[in-house]
Amino acid sequence: MNLQSITVKLLDLPFYTEGPCVDDVGNLFFTTLSGGQLMRTRPGEVPVRWAEAGCPNGQVITSEGIHLVCDSAERAIVQFDRAGSRTGELVNGQCAGYAVHCPNDLIEDREGNVFFTDSVREKGRVFKVRKDGSQQCIADNLDYPNGLALSPDYALLYVAESYQNRILAISLGEEPVPPVFVWATLPGHRSGRPVDDLPDGLATDAQGRVWVAHYGMQAVQVFSAEGALLASLDTALPLTSNLCFVSDQPHRKSVLITGGYAEPGPGAVLLMTVDM
Repeated sequence: MNLQSITVKLLDLPFYTEGPCVDDVGNLFFTTLSGGQLMRTRPGEVPVRWAEAGCPNGQVITSEGIHLVCDSAERAIVQFDRAGSRTGELVNGQCAGYAVHCPNDLIEDREGNVFFTDSVREKGRVFKVRKDGSQQCIADNLDYPNGLALSPDYALLYVAESYQNRILAISLGEEPVPPVFVWATLPGHRSGRPVDDLPDGLATDAQGRVWVAHYGMQAVQVFSAEGALLASLDTALPLTSNLCFVSDQPHRKSVLITGGYAEPGPGAVLLMTVDM
């Protein structure tokens, strides 16, 4: 598939960035991990510090307008209201009877259930926190589960398994333990070193394509809804951490991209426009 992309750097920052999301009035949000900040901006505007956390990573704005943020320093998922005031924790140190070590990314489904990853080598997990507060581990023994995305029909939860350089899928309609299967394997870096691969953040578009921030490959990989690689888009950002859609039209996508040039910094925020 011949995709044409143009990438504009919105911001240079002292810290590596993560957690991109967009609210219902067009504000762009991202996190700075080691910088301990949640930032808010608009194209052409100077970013402002919106809130603070220990080491904020993945972020999602729920259907109720609540910001949920993975904080690996606190081993918690922290809640913020629309004004940026901290209001509590969805998860704090434990979930479904397991210790939580490094909450990384999260997503909400249409019923208000929240899924999040606990990023650990070989023993990583994916958890589900239901709207009613009940908790479940839905996948175990993963090699650093990272970014999450849902298929448009909410039947599949996609999981980036970073150190296996692949995308897993979890069939959500099947209880009590949903099956997990390998959905796609990503292109590998010519070095052969796993640290030069590492799929990170995920997003799905309205057509069911899966977009992958490929951390070590300086790229966004685009897969069809069936799992076929359609395109590799160079971001010019050596460590490409995460992405979300600012605009999702059938023939043009506007994608907010986070990451940086090293960890803990410097970092950047990009806006990529892709003509399909």
